Amino acid sequence: MSQYYTATDHFVLVPAIMLALFGCAILLFDFWVFPEPKQRKWLLAFLALGEAFAGYGLWQQHTYIAGQGIAELTAFQGSLVVDGFSLFFNWMFIAAASIVALMSYRYLEVEGEHHGEYYSLILLAQCGMYFLASGADLITLFVGLELMALCFYIMVGFLRSDKRSNEAAMKYLLLGGFSSGFLAYGFSLLYGLSGSTKLSEIGVAIARRDPADPVLLLAMVTTTVGLLFKISAVPFHMWAPDAYEGAPTTVTAYLSVGSKAASIAFLLRIFLGPLASARAAWEPLLVFAAIASLTVGNLAAISQHNIKRLLAYSSISHAGYMLLGLVAGNETGIKGVAVYVLVYTFTNLGVFLVIVALRREGLVGDNIDDLAGLMHKSPGYALLMLICLLSLAGIPPTAGFIGKYYIFLSLIQAGRYVLAAAAALYVAVAIYYYFRIVRSMFMSDAEDAGAMETTFGVRVAAALTGLGTLGIGIFPEPFLRFAGQSLIR
Repeated sequence: MSQYYTATDHFVLVPAIMLALFGCAILLFDFWVFPEPKQRKWLLAFLALGEAFAGYGLWQQHTYIAGQGIAELTAFQGSLVVDGFSLFFNWMFIAAASIVALMSYRYLEVEGEHHGEYYSLILLAQCGMYFLASGADLITLFVGLELMALCFYIMVGFLRSDKRSNEAAMKYLLLGGFSSGFLAYGFSLLYGLSGSTKLSEIGVAIARRDPADPVLLLAMVTTTVGLLFKISAVPFHMWAPDAYEGAPTTVTAYLSVGSKAASIAFLLRIFLGPLASARAAWEPLLVFAAIASLTVGNLAAISQHNIKRLLAYSSISHAGYMLLGLVAGNETGIKGVAVYVLVYTFTNLGVFLVIVALRREGLVGDNIDDLAGLMHKSPGYALLMLICLLSLAGIPPTAGFIGKYYIFLSLIQAGRYVLAAAAALYVAVAIYYYFRIVRSMFMSDAEDAGAMETTFGVRVAAALTGLGTLGIGIFPEPFLRFAGQSLIR
């Protein structure tokens, strides 16, 4: 290979190449080989192959780093890095995309919108996520972010005949473009301060400057605005409820876990990397965003009757907990954020999977009343929903308790007792609105006695999310070690 594209560059890029190739292959095969709707189930096999090859590439990277005894492997002159952090998040992206694909086939059939582009967009969005987790350069990170965002703009509006879906996509696109402008401006200022787009060189330049430097403050504020929008933190959360409600339920599931996990990885790369030395300047911003997210997210969720809107506000509050782990600033806090994202992925997918299972002709299934009497109609799905809601609330022995425990522990270790107490109080609020759903499932009479029709893929996805939510809570040690390896050094 030439000096401009080395064997190391190719080795680091293999998972992203596999995702992009199979994403494009699905488009071609859908058009030429499987034009009939009944044949489109084979497109799932192509997606599975793409995930398998990407996973094999990640496994090779993990094996090589462990065998060589090195902390990281860089490529493209430092623009990409493979380390414990990137591997942790990329394995999570594979799990999320695979579970979403499993629950999507029947849902798209019911909606009458089963097209190959859907599976292609899942893979291409994941390709963007790969660069967000592995990027060590402003340009690489921004390109990865926009690739992921463009895919989600299309997926949110995938139900072309649904006005809610169209409206949600338009709002998401406009507000997403607005936030990207803030982020691009902040990145341009960081480049101007350092003369480089490499995160390591930007960090050196910022460490030499006064944290109160007006240009540095402006760069941090605009960058923070762009990043907070991506994780739907207050006051940049206004897109989330409409996007969650209007998007196809499977897309909402993917958006809530994949996009949020990738954006958290992006945020950690920036704040623990180049901006680490300016903590005194950006920490108050994140404290405000965290408390505001907990307050607005939890209080707004109380009055919601649509489950997807309720989960959107719940997602805003969970972003607040993740920010608190970063505010704590210690190893326990960063480990807590990693564990929280992992837990949130399995738990949230489990909740949305039950909503997907409810969907059939004449029943959308995204209102709390649609779950009335679910325990009598389908005990398995009712128990899965109960386990996932307990986890979202942070009740032991579910995985959510482990995530919240490490966030609270990190705040106590950092001496942030007021923040820890405030965060703990909001758990009680969350229990109230989550148990509105539980009450409907277990104590209300079923208005619709129709049986729930599910597929093998939905049942497999349900088993994976249920086992993940309970397994991390009951046997947390392997997952804690896995999260501990992801710490940015």
